[in-house]
Amino acid sequence: MLNRIYDEITFRKLEIFLVFLETGNLARAANQLGVSPASVHRALHSLEEGVRCSLFRTDGRNLAPTEAAFTLAESAKEVINAMSNGIRATREKAGYGADNIAIGSLYSLTNQVIPAIVKSLKLRRPDIETTLVLGSNADLVRKLHDGSVDAALIGQVDETPEIESQLLFEDEIFFATQEGSLLGDMAEVDLSKCAHERFVSLGDGFVTNNAFVTAFKVAGFNPNIVMKTGDIFSLINLVAGGIGGTLLPGRVKSILPREVKLVPLMAKFAQPQRICVCFLRSRERDPNLLALLATCRGYKSATS
Repeated sequence: MLNRIYDEITFRKLEIFLVFLETGNLARAANQLGVSPASVHRALHSLEEGVRCSLFRTDGRNLAPTEAAFTLAESAKEVINAMSNGIRATREKAGYGADNIAIGSLYSLTNQVIPAIVKSLKLRRPDIETTLVLGSNADLVRKLHDGSVDAALIGQVDETPEIESQLLFEDEIFFATQEGSLLGDMAEVDLSKCAHERFVSLGDGFVTNNAFVTAFKVAGFNPNIVMKTGDIFSLINLVAGGIGGTLLPGRVKSILPREVKLVPLMAKFAQPQRICVCFLRSRERDPNLLALLATCRGYKSATS
């Protein structure tokens, strides 16, 4: 059972009490605290009532602390410091006002998008440290829910009461094939005529794999997938090595090796991707998250 603390004892009165002991004068204490000397005097008198003993004796027009006052001061410092540290730790645990923000990202965004956003975020909040967590769409949605990341730059997720999203940009999906192939020379690719082709793909949970699966449903056949991989860079290398074709988002154009060519899909197979910054609605007032969202809006405006 907790020991009872009388209502007259508050953190604010303890703060006033410590400042008065430090300055040794009502007027100086009042000036430092931004209050009137009368307010300091009332707080000290109320504190005496709360501890149920005298903390000061009158010395002319001044208040002189007793030994009891110095004893209380030792505990008051410990209590205020402990509570201050506890509040800071609590906020950091909840992700509010911490010095670090964990950003989840798709692998395909690490070439240009993530560096630009992190650089702008550092200009906005120089004191913040950024942790980058890479994964699939499904992985990062799970990490949002369990608090492993504060926000995630991912493909648009289905509407849910817990997650809020802000559109960053829209991307187009292309057919990716090895340079020099017959498909690479076409103006656009008709997937329905690619049943004889070999394909490579990402695993389940990746937003680009979702587009891959949906496009081939429209094409009316199950593609011959000879290999799956867990990141888009390996997928690109498999295409470059002639293992098979695949579907890739346009945002990877700048990092493609010369052995890989992107060809537009026929309109009926188009699978536009909406890349969003997603976060939990319960975190929408977190100052670090607000800074990230403002940075993402700036990025969207600059690249539109």
